[in-house]
Amino acid sequence: MWRPSVVSILSLLFFLYISHSIWTLYTLFHPKTCDGEDSERCLKPAIVPDAQTGVWPLVQLRVYVSNSANSKPPGTEIYRQPSLNIDEAYEKQVEIQVPERTRKNGTLFVHCFLMPADFSATNPFDAPWNLVQSAPLTRYMVPQAATFQLMGDADDGSGKGKSDSQTHGKKQHKPMTHLRSILPIGVVNEALSFDWREIPGEVSRLLRVNERHLYYPIFYLDELSFRVKDLVKIDQATERANVTVSYRPVSIGKLRLLVTALHSLEQLRALGFTDKDMDEVKGIFTDTNFYFLALTVFVAAIHILLDLLAFKNDISFWRGRKTMVGLSTRTLLWRCFSQVVIFFYLLDQQTSLLVLIPAGIGALIEFWKVKKAFKISISIVGGIPRIRFGTPSADEVQTEQFDSQGMHYLVLLLVPLCLGGAGYSLLYVPHKSWYSWFIECLANGVYAFGFLFMLPQLFVNYKLKSVAHLPWRAFMYKAFNTFIDDLFAFIITMPTAHRVACFRDDVVFVIYLYQRYLYPVDKARVNEFGETFEDAAPTPVDAKRRKKNE
Repeated sequence: MWRPSVVSILSLLFFLYISHSIWTLYTLFHPKTCDGEDSERCLKPAIVPDAQTGVWPLVQLRVYVSNSANSKPPGTEIYRQPSLNIDEAYEKQVEIQVPERTRKNGTLFVHCFLMPADFSATNPFDAPWNLVQSAPLTRYMVPQAATFQLMGDADDGSGKGKSDSQTHGKKQHKPMTHLRSILPIGVVNEALSFDWREIPGEVSRLLRVNERHLYYPIFYLDELSFRVKDLVKIDQATERANVTVSYRPVSIGKLRLLVTALHSLEQLRALGFTDKDMDEVKGIFTDTNFYFLALTVFVAAIHILLDLLAFKNDISFWRGRKTMVGLSTRTLLWRCFSQVVIFFYLLDQQTSLLVLIPAGIGALIEFWKVKKAFKISISIVGGIPRIRFGTPSADEVQTEQFDSQGMHYLVLLLVPLCLGGAGYSLLYVPHKSWYSWFIECLANGVYAFGFLFMLPQLFVNYKLKSVAHLPWRAFMYKAFNTFIDDLFAFIITMPTAHRVACFRDDVVFVIYLYQRYLYPVDKARVNEFGETFEDAAPTPVDAKRRKKNE
């Protein structure tokens, strides 16, 4: 009876996921429209581009700020564009006066109005038609922790000395008002006719229909582009601040995608994701074009599939492992140590959970491998836990000798380099705390010299003239994922050292592949289960072939 394998099931789920994602993106960018010109079911636009030139009629954009969420009255006008071309993108930096209430941790709201270009009265509500979008322009949150030099009196480049930075650092847990320095605004530049009964849900709440059953331009305040990195701290001394009004025309598909993504992020918030984590996801949708976004979705799905396959094969390899012949235990210990250091470093840097969670899972797996490799067993005698280590075989002792020989000169090279880098960082690089300096120095050592700690395994392979003891299936899945990580290194925000390490791993896998080419399969060598093909009992077919050759 045929039973589907894990690989077959995961591949099928991957195919279904990709098919569903492609269909969803297609329906977002190609909503059902109304083709009947005289049909009463059609909802047509009130403003359309010129039939000959394709140029849209000019409209007027006004931006107001106030301490009230209600747009009536609109508040203080900070910007006006009397002749806005819907098809042309532009940015304009404006200076606003920060109200006293906002400087005392109050909320400031922005009200954006779209109206006819020939309207000149002060009150926007007196216009023949007007569209308004409102949102908070400030955010109440804990400011980013300040950095200072742990030794010396030099400042961190912000104009504050050591004592001032330390004093400020003690207050970093107190929330303060932050101003959004970028105001993203968009208008749909497509004149579509919708069927009254099939208006997309993402669009329906933004539609404004007049008495002739025509809808005005779809005006949208892009809250998905509100990024944490664009926030500017506001204190009682901040009387003026700069805000960049960024206008971008959007297609109906991009608008629906942004609205859908914004609602999905609210679900992530309910699951415990922080604003910083969601900020990374926002960047994927707002900072990339559609084709690159589709490529990102496809590559991310492949990455998940390969991660699951690599995890499955890696666990299977180590679960059935009976001997450590040909495997470097020092390299295994280094991987465990480096994974733990990287996890705490990413945690200290407040890295996105998209990067932090896989790092934590990887550290737990490395602990399990170390336990398996050293044959560690824990027993409780008289209420006291005792740890026992297994006895290595003669072949394992030989591997350990090769491993020790490869590690000796490596330690003599790395210790001075790591100490020198730690001393330089202590004297010249600002840090948030002594713990931050310590964990960053360890992480920099892992990132900078981590690939050198793979050399003992390469040396063991060279001495044994074999790579048959390595988990090649899991290695190949990880190799493909390493190249995929190179792409994500430019998409997801992460420390520079972690980004460079993605490219460093490419070199290691290339060397392993070269060794696999140099050392072909030898049936006399020990495999990953401590067995050789020569030891295995011959099958009837093998016996028949052997007798025929004799």
